[in-house]
Amino acid sequence: MPGGAQLSVTDMRSSVRCPVDYNTIGEHLTLGDIALHICNISNQGFMVDGCSGMERGHRVIVRLPVAGRIEGCCIWTHDNRAGFQFERIIRPDEYDDMIAAMKPKMRMRRLA
Repeated sequence: MPGGAQLSVTDMRSSVRCPVDYNTIGEHLTLGDIALHICNISNQGFMVDGCSGMERGHRVIVRLPVAGRIEGCCIWTHDNRAGFQFERIIRPDEYDDMIAAMKPKMRMRRLA
């Protein structure tokens, strides 16, 4: 039997990500309530930084403006960052309203 997350959304890494600075509480089955800092988000998933104890396959329920409670599955971790894929795609109209409520960061990457 194959392992891993059984998600209804395929991994489409080409989604446009919006940089945000959004703090929320995640509900984790074994870790309980955990503080999460979402640093970028798309309609298919999000990335957090400053988290520890997260592993691939872990599931977290987060509360987001407009979209409400939504579950995400950890797809990758690196150092103190983790990427999550939503259990469902957030509709474009909800996504636009959600981003407006989250006050996106307009940051520019420094060129090396």
